[in-house]
Amino acid sequence: MKTSTKKTSLFSLFKEAVLGSEQDFTKGSINKAIFLLSVPMILEMAMESVFAVVDIYFVGKLHSNEAVAAVGATELILTIIYSVAMGLSMGATAMVARRVGEKDTEGATVAATQALYLGLASIAVFTLVGVFYYEELLRLLGASEEVIAVGSGYTQIMMGGNIVIVLLFLINGIFRGAGNASIAMRSLILANMTNIVLDPLFIFGWAFIPALGVKGAAVATTIGRGVGVLYQLYYLFNRKGIVKIDIHRLTLRWDIIGRLSRISAGSTGQFLISSASWIVLGSILNTFGSATFAGYTFAIRVVVFTILPSFGMANAAATLVGQNLGAGQPDRAEKSVWQAGLFNMIFLGVVMVVFLTLSHHIIRIFTDDTAVIEYGANALQIIALGYIFYGYGMVVTQSFNGAGDTLTPTLLNLFGFWCFQIPMAYLLAKKTDLGSTGVYVAISIAESCIAIAGIIIFRKGKWKTVKV
Repeated sequence: MKTSTKKTSLFSLFKEAVLGSEQDFTKGSINKAIFLLSVPMILEMAMESVFAVVDIYFVGKLHSNEAVAAVGATELILTIIYSVAMGLSMGATAMVARRVGEKDTEGATVAATQALYLGLASIAVFTLVGVFYYEELLRLLGASEEVIAVGSGYTQIMMGGNIVIVLLFLINGIFRGAGNASIAMRSLILANMTNIVLDPLFIFGWAFIPALGVKGAAVATTIGRGVGVLYQLYYLFNRKGIVKIDIHRLTLRWDIIGRLSRISAGSTGQFLISSASWIVLGSILNTFGSATFAGYTFAIRVVVFTILPSFGMANAAATLVGQNLGAGQPDRAEKSVWQAGLFNMIFLGVVMVVFLTLSHHIIRIFTDDTAVIEYGANALQIIALGYIFYGYGMVVTQSFNGAGDTLTPTLLNLFGFWCFQIPMAYLLAKKTDLGSTGVYVAISIAESCIAIAGIIIFRKGKWKTVKV
C-alpha cells in the first residue's frame, strides 16, 4: 500500500508539473518546488534542443558535408541571437519573479509588457543585417564558396526570421518568472510538432511542395517557432494567469524599461561573450576542413540536446531565487540552488557516461561518413568530460541571474572564455600535434574552471542583496 501511495503521489506531482499553474514557491517543500518547476522547464529546453537535432538529422540525409557545414556555420551566427534572447529572457524572469514574490501581480504584468517592447526593439538590427549580408557573415566565419553556394539561403531565412526566436525565449521567460513553466513547455512542444512535420516536406519536397534542400529546414523551423509564439501570445492576452496583458497595460514605462535593460544587458553580455567565443572556436575548427567541421556540428547538436534540458533545471533555480528573495527569504533561495545543483550534476554525470561509451553510435545516427563519425565522436567524448562540473556551475550561474546579479556571471564568462579558453584552444590546435582535438580539450577545461569559480563566488552571498 505504501509503495502504491508513493507511486500515486509521484504521478500526481508529475501531472501537476506538466499541466501547470502559476504558483508561489516561497513556501512548502523545496524539493517539491524544484520538481514542479524543473519538469516542465526540462521538457521545454528539451523541445528547444529537438529543433537542432531534427534539422541536422534531415539535412544529414542530403549526404552533403557542405550543407551540414552551412547549418553549423549559421548556428554559430545564431548564437548571437540566442544570447540576446536568453539575456532578455533572464531579465524578464528576474523582474517578474521578484514581483510575484512580493505579491505585486500588477507590477509583474507591467514588467512583462515592457520586456516585450524591449525584445522587439533589440532584434531589429540583427534582422536587417541577416537579410542583406548573409553571405558576408558566412565568409567571415571562414566558410568556403561551396558551403556558401549550398547553404546561404538557409542562413538568410534563419536570420530574417529571428524575431520568432527572440519572442519564444522572451515570453517563456515571463511565464517562468510567474511560476508557470508548463505554458513555456507546451509552446515548444507545439512548435516542434510543426517543425518535425514540415522539415522533410520542405527539404525533400512532396506533392505541390518543391524540394528546397537545406533551405527547406530553415522554412520549417521558422514556421514551427512562429506557431509556438502565436500560442504564447494567445495565453498572454486571454487573462487566465498572473500576467494579464491587455490594451490598458500597453503604455510605455521608461523607468521599467531602464531597469529591465540594465538587468538584461548583463545577462545578454554574458551570453554574447560565451557565444562569440564559440564563433571563434568554430572558425578555428573550420580551418581543418569540411569533414572536421561537419563532425563538430553533429557533436555540438547532440551536446545541445542534453545541455538545454539541464539548463531547464538551472532556470528552475533562477525562478526560486527570484521569488524567495522577493519574499525576503534569502536562506531558502540559497538552499534551493544547492539542491538543484546536486540534481543537475547527477543528471549530467549520467549523460557523460553515455557519451563516453556510445559516442560513435550516436554520431552514426546522423551520417555514415566514416571520417565525420570519427571527428564527431572525438568531440563528443572530450567535451563531455567537463559535464560533472558544468552541471553545478550552470545552476549557480543562472541563480546569479535570477537574483538580478548579472555582472558576476558576465565577468566569469569574460575571463573564462576570452582570457583562458580561446588562447588555450588556439595554442593546442595550432601549436601542438593535437589539431582539432585541442579545441575540445580547451572547452572541457575552461567550462570546468568557470563552474568552480562560480561556486566559490556564490558561497560569499553578495547576490542576496541585489535590488531588482
